[in-house]
Amino acid sequence: MPYQVIIPAAGQGKRMGAGKNKLLLTLEGVPVLIHTLKVFEADPECAGIILPIHPDDEAEFKRLLKEYGIHKVSSLVIGGKERQDSVYNGLKALGSFEGVVLVHDAARPFIKAETIHALVEAASNEGGAIVAVPVKDTIKKAVNSQVIETVERSSLWAVQTPQAFRVSILLKAHNKAVSEQFIGTDESSLVERLPHQVAIIEGDYDNIKLTTPEDLYFAEAILRKRKDAGMK
Repeated sequence: MPYQVIIPAAGQGKRMGAGKNKLLLTLEGVPVLIHTLKVFEADPECAGIILPIHPDDEAEFKRLLKEYGIHKVSSLVIGGKERQDSVYNGLKALGSFEGVVLVHDAARPFIKAETIHALVEAASNEGGAIVAVPVKDTIKKAVNSQVIETVERSSLWAVQTPQAFRVSILLKAHNKAVSEQFIGTDESSLVERLPHQVAIIEGDYDNIKLTTPEDLYFAEAILRKRKDAGMK
């Protein structure tokens, strides 16, 4: 089932402490951004990639797209102040496309094609779906560093990306958020406010987001594991 994907890439990743866009950091000599883009480039169902970027990165990103043969990026758009603004700009760049659109973190290079396909199918049928994994740790609610509650975890999920929606639904959710000056934590939080139900597709724990320097060690380990298993 054809889909398009918006991959916000305008953030500077200050928590990574790299002094540059963290997406330009390399894993096995290849920029993180390219690892992520290659997943969608290789997927026959991906009909196009929208890349919201910071203007300072435009020349370097264009160079990388050419060097690594990434051809499905149909549009580079200027990102906004917030990630939500960048996604909104990406939505407006979709033009007349009316199918399912995904939003994916550029710093999540380990998403699997089978997860993407399950997500797109669910979003097509139900209007919206997200990837998540069950919470494994015990969760405590605290105030002023004092525990006030142990949260029952059987119904808790750790949310990842991609998140997928019919274009009309996600655009309606963004328009509502703009009119009400609401900033959400993710795309699903905007769609939930319509209100509209959002389905969960169980992902896997390898689909990590590279946020801090320590995450790079985990990323290298995942790459080695995949290589040992004969995966790309």
